[in-house]
Amino acid sequence: MSGNTDRRVRRTRQAIQRALVELILEKGYEPVTVTDLINRADVGRSTFYAHFADKQAVLFANLDEIAFLHPAPSTDGPLFGFSLAMFEHVQEQRRLVRALLGRRGGQMVMAHGEQLLQAVIRDELLARGGRAGASLDLVVTCAVGAFMALVRKWVDGEIDATPAELDAAFHTTITPGVRTLLARS
Repeated sequence: MSGNTDRRVRRTRQAIQRALVELILEKGYEPVTVTDLINRADVGRSTFYAHFADKQAVLFANLDEIAFLHPAPSTDGPLFGFSLAMFEHVQEQRRLVRALLGRRGGQMVMAHGEQLLQAVIRDELLARGGRAGASLDLVVTCAVGAFMALVRKWVDGEIDATPAELDAAFHTTITPGVRTLLARS
């Protein structure tokens, strides 16, 4: 019986999460209400609150599903070796990423995505010998900004490129500055 219960719980959570993605794509994150989510997912209010505290909890559950935001730091291989896999994952999850990180996603969504990516990049640079401090923070900010700008413009259809082309542009732009920082450490 618990297997059936688990499936029902997963289906309900997925329906609510899907409803948020659809609503964000229609009208953006900020105007979406819990009532909108309940109506779109066709669940009761008590059912919604049994699974999520509020719409932000639904949002963060969706962000957590974008697994590319959680790679382990790399100490060998090319700098930011995670980036191509991230771009490929974005391509696979384009609709979800467009809803969450595209222009309709809202500032809070973008800020949370940037915080997750900052941690990934900072961890890699520290693992490769970078020293914590203002210089590292500046480089992390530049790398996050470049990566997120590429993702946003790509998922919103403002640029047309393959994941490999995006990865090459990211590396060409960011790697020289990062190498300079690491050489000074």
